[in-house]
Amino acid sequence: MYRYIIEDHHPVPPFNERASLLTIGTRPLKLHQEELFAAIFGNDVELRGILSSEAELPVVRGEAIVYRDNLWFDREFFETFIKQARASGRACQAAFSADDKAFRTYVLPLAQDVVPGKAADGQPVYLLQLWYFPSDYTPDIQPVVISSEAHEIGFYSVPDFMTMNQGDLTHYAPMRAVMSIETWVHVYFASIIFSNFARAGRLDRQIDRSAFAILKLLWHAIKEQKQLLQAGGAVEVGKGCSINPSAIITGPTTIGDNVSIGAGAVIDNCTIGDNVTIDAGCVLFQSTVGDGCFLPFRASLYLTALMENVIVAQNTCLQMCVIGRRSFIGAGNTFTDFNLLAQKPIRAVDRDGRLRDVGQIVLGGAVGHNCRIGSGMVIFPGRMIESDVVLIAGADRRVIEYSVTYEESDHLSRPGGDVHKRFYPRPNEEPDEVEIWE
Repeated sequence: MYRYIIEDHHPVPPFNERASLLTIGTRPLKLHQEELFAAIFGNDVELRGILSSEAELPVVRGEAIVYRDNLWFDREFFETFIKQARASGRACQAAFSADDKAFRTYVLPLAQDVVPGKAADGQPVYLLQLWYFPSDYTPDIQPVVISSEAHEIGFYSVPDFMTMNQGDLTHYAPMRAVMSIETWVHVYFASIIFSNFARAGRLDRQIDRSAFAILKLLWHAIKEQKQLLQAGGAVEVGKGCSINPSAIITGPTTIGDNVSIGAGAVIDNCTIGDNVTIDAGCVLFQSTVGDGCFLPFRASLYLTALMENVIVAQNTCLQMCVIGRRSFIGAGNTFTDFNLLAQKPIRAVDRDGRLRDVGQIVLGGAVGHNCRIGSGMVIFPGRMIESDVVLIAGADRRVIEYSVTYEESDHLSRPGGDVHKRFYPRPNEEPDEVEIWE
């Protein structure tokens, strides 16, 4: 099996970094793809070429997989595609039905690399940039339609007047997931909805369909004298962890190595990376925390994804957000997730800078890499703070109503602000020079 990669060079706002380098869940996308291929094919796959665009597909030789490097897919989706494509014996392209609720709801908004097409039976589908060729390239490519097999999972139950008469708000938890990473919103959907929600959905389905799965959970619960979803069958803990006995951890949750969790912390259906510290009184729900993050006491995450080495200070509440690596979110900040005056879907910027509907009634914001956010600010839904920005609360800087660019960073106009360096410039711009001590 040969592997060809189509490189995507579009920077993803507000990170100013290619999608393949961004962290999805707790792994950079490029590393996630490498690990997935190694787990499925072992040594039976060889990287054969790096392509610049779909137009170069005719160079493909032998049995081959071709994919765009901004395409995130989980193992369940990828294995299903490979199995069906090989069984067909023809050149195939991954696709999903236009009627698939999960993919239509989360993959299509803001996406430009997912294009409409038709299945062999004439039904409308959307084509993904993932191909299989059994023997050399051929232009006769048939769509292989992969179903998400999603089911609804509730996450909000609020009065109708707050949700445009929708009642309980739900997400679609897929059994198979794929996402074209083109904006921070796609990072959020892949890291939270298509990862944590999907994992919970799979556990629900196992319990519904398998008596053995129920017995396994019961055995762990009885052995550890814990509730069903708080025992080892639903909560996976890595090596060298220190967890205070008063912490409440509910599965399905995965905790990495060398993690410290303090007294009274509450963690529900989360993914925690390695070397993370979560201090006393923190509350994390349906969130993902990357390697090396630090959450002092009473920090709160709700459906939020943190990349590596993020600090979220005390009494800060992040709701449905994505925070880039090496960023600091000061004490007492609130990232809101609901339009108070306009009860309509929240809008976000696509990779071409156009403001478009996301299709979500509730959604937070995004902070780029290497940002420093001072204390006591309120950030409106859907807003972005570009990488390398410093925000200091003051009389004229308390409520963030608009996205903030690097040129608006407070460190640029403050004495001594040059100590904060720019590491993630836009394309065709240069990072700041950093003095290296030998």
